[in-house]
Amino acid sequence: QVQLVESGGGLVQAGGSLRLSCTASGNIFSIERMGWYRLAPGKQRELVAIIISGGSTTYADSVQGRFTISRDNAKNTVYLLLNSVKSEDTAVYYCNVKGRAVGTWGLTDFSSWGQGTQVTVSS
Repeated sequence: QVQLVESGGGLVQAGGSLRLSCTASGNIFSIERMGWYRLAPGKQRELVAIIISGGSTTYADSVQGRFTISRDNAKNTVYLLLNSVKSEDTAVYYCNVKGRAVGTWGLTDFSSWGQGTQVTVSS
């Protein structure tokens, strides 16, 4: 079983910056993809950014050029740097990690979610 722990959310003024972190732990054999999603009140869950094992990244159009996703493979940690935040960035941010874990009968695929961290942007 793979667990994720998120940190770094909080209150930030419009135009400011914030960094989110998400660390995976457990019987991890390999991590193939790490990403961030967000859920705002009255809206559907939105993919914010993902980074795959080779380092390639993908961003939602709404955050392109403002947010940066990165990862530390040695620490099984993914980061999301939020710059130039706007009120519409207010949401609960969730990290998601996909890969393979060592199970009782060998390697198994996993997809784990963090507990969510609130980001509130004040104007």
